Amino acid sequence: MEKFTKITSIATPFPRVNIDTDIIIPAKHLKSIERTGFGKFAFESVRFDADGNRIKDNVFDGERYKGAKILIAGDNFGCGSSREHAPWAIADLGYRCLIAPSFADIFAGNCIKNGILTVELPQEAVDALVMAAEAGHEIHVDLDAQTVTCQNAHYEFDFNSEHKDMLMQGLDEIGQTLTAKAAIGNYEAKQKMQTPWLYRA
Repeated sequence: MEKFTKITSIATPFPRVNIDTDIIIPAKHLKSIERTGFGKFAFESVRFDADGNRIKDNVFDGERYKGAKILIAGDNFGCGSSREHAPWAIADLGYRCLIAPSFADIFAGNCIKNGILTVELPQEAVDALVMAAEAGHEIHVDLDAQTVTCQNAHYEFDFNSEHKDMLMQGLDEIGQTLTAKAAIGNYEAKQKMQTPWLYRA
């Protein structure tokens, strides 16, 4: 998993509230367990009309926000079903950081496992960042300092220390467990000596 320390980027403003995981990646596209390839289906109802034609000036496909690594979302982002395909799709679009007033818990947890930082800020701060994004200003996110800055605005955010460590080291839960590989091996060897009957063929 790619490490996350800090990022500076323009941002895509998408402040709609209660965006659920079926909007992020419709269930009909959940036909693979590979983590890539879902970006083309992400936010399908926002990007395409009923006939499959691209909706003009949608924020995800226009030149204005091309290359954005930050997505500014609305309250309760990622609600609905717990599909991990949702952060896969978001990552496939190129986003490494999501900023919103709140996120659904399971969705936020799935983001951490896939190297995406979720930043919760008060609604007024999110509103200000939406305006800054619409004006084309870059936003700087520093996970170590737990700050978001844009022009003269400066915001601090709370973040789980264990999740922070996972992101900054680029570790998912398996990688985090493997950092204790030596200790696990020592424990197993000790147990084999103390309870050899458990290891007999």
